[in-house]
Amino acid sequence: MFGTPTLGQTSAFGAANTTAVVNPMKDFEVISPPEDTVSAMEFSPATLQQNFLIAGSWDCSVRCWEVEQSGKTVGKSIKTMGGPVLDVCWADDGSKVFIASTDKQVKCWDLASDQVVQVAQHDAPVKTCHWVKGTNYTCLMTGSWDKTLKFWDTRTPQPMMSIQLPERCYCADVDYPMAVVGTAGRHVFIYSLENKPTQYKQQESPLKYQHRNVSIFRDKKKIPTGYALGSIEGRVAIQYVNPLNPKDNFTFKCHRSNGSTGYQDIYAVNDIAFHPIHGTLATVGSDGTFSFWDKDARTKLKSSETMEQSITKCCFNASGHIFAYTVGYDWSKGHEHNNPQKKTYIFLRSCYEELKPRASN
Repeated sequence: MFGTPTLGQTSAFGAANTTAVVNPMKDFEVISPPEDTVSAMEFSPATLQQNFLIAGSWDCSVRCWEVEQSGKTVGKSIKTMGGPVLDVCWADDGSKVFIASTDKQVKCWDLASDQVVQVAQHDAPVKTCHWVKGTNYTCLMTGSWDKTLKFWDTRTPQPMMSIQLPERCYCADVDYPMAVVGTAGRHVFIYSLENKPTQYKQQESPLKYQHRNVSIFRDKKKIPTGYALGSIEGRVAIQYVNPLNPKDNFTFKCHRSNGSTGYQDIYAVNDIAFHPIHGTLATVGSDGTFSFWDKDARTKLKSSETMEQSITKCCFNASGHIFAYTVGYDWSKGHEHNNPQKKTYIFLRSCYEELKPRASN
């Protein structure tokens, strides 16, 4: 499936071909998107010279595209799972993709052979999967609604380790040697992954309402030092694991708009991604917008135009030149509001300059 590498790290995107209503930012459109909302998306790691994009969907599919330097996308392959896909992640060498699904299984898709095998199992839908590349081990970390966090050597059917959580796993992120897991009941757990996974801290979310996503950030020396937590009520918390000053931790409002009745319309933060080079971040929301932020300067860098549907997921490629975001129905709004006539889209945006931090005075 993967041919000879031809793609450099830079990316130049041309004009898009959709109407302004669907694509007001005139970003590049990915061909052959899923039939239903994208629930998980990730670019290939820096170990691959090409840019590949993986997206999992509520239509039970996982798709892979190559993103060429011109901005053109080439569909590579598609796999169907036994239920809607809730998460995807890459192995560090870019040879495999792991897929977590509502069918209580995690499958491994070997891209060279195009074969799919089951590598993990839970007693309820699997919400998160992350590859852990340690100094002395590699494994797959999975979090489930069965209230467990499990670590797998993917060559054996039993987990290396299982951790009982007080509630269902809702979100997680891994940036070795740190893992952060958010559960129902507003619990947040921080794990140290060195030697073997051990709980480092348990915290209560600083957000009043249910969190939906978490993303680890690094300090200037590129060491993981904290996380951003996004909630269903248009708010993000920036939390340092060991803050030098309590004021380093703060929350900010986003994905809100002034409604016609004089009240504020508040929307869920659906995803958060940190820029791999600049350390700035993107948030996407059910209001149909994305925003770029500089957390250190505590300022907004850019807001997008409003799409006609929610933006459900986002990610950056390894070099930080491409920002991918997905537009589709937000299923948390209930089945009755879904309009099947509206399609799902994935857009790509050249973003390196837009995410540069503000110059400090």
